[in-house]
Parts: sequence; structure tokens; C-alpha cells
Amino acid sequence: MNAKELAALSESELEQKGREVRGELFNAKIRHSTGQLENTALLGKLKRDVARVETLLTGKREAAK
Repeated sequence: MNAKELAALSESELEQKGREVRGELFNAKIRHSTGQLENTALLGKLKRDVARVETLLTGKREAAK
């Protein structure tokens, strides 16, 4: 997920994207714990994506004040 693409999204779209990425992260954690996840680097990527979305959301919320 590209930071420029995320920055172009509205606050509600970012919230939706955050829910999607958190769901993907949850599923990846479950697959990892059961030994079905082949690409373990995906966990780190998804964690960074969640952090990226949260950072942008915080910035947009602060700018709206």
C-alpha cells in the first residue's frame, strides 16, 4: 500500500481501509499460528500498513480541529 495513495483518501475511506487491513492482519496471524502462512514477512507488512493508516488518520483529524 502506497502512502501517496492513502494520503489521497478521505477520513471515512481511511477508516474503512484500516478495518480491512486489520482484518487481513488478523487472518494472517491465525494462518501463522496454524502453520499455514507461507510468507511470514506479510505480518510485518500488514503491521506497517495499519500504522501508516493510523498515522494519516490522526493527521487528518488534527487538521480538522
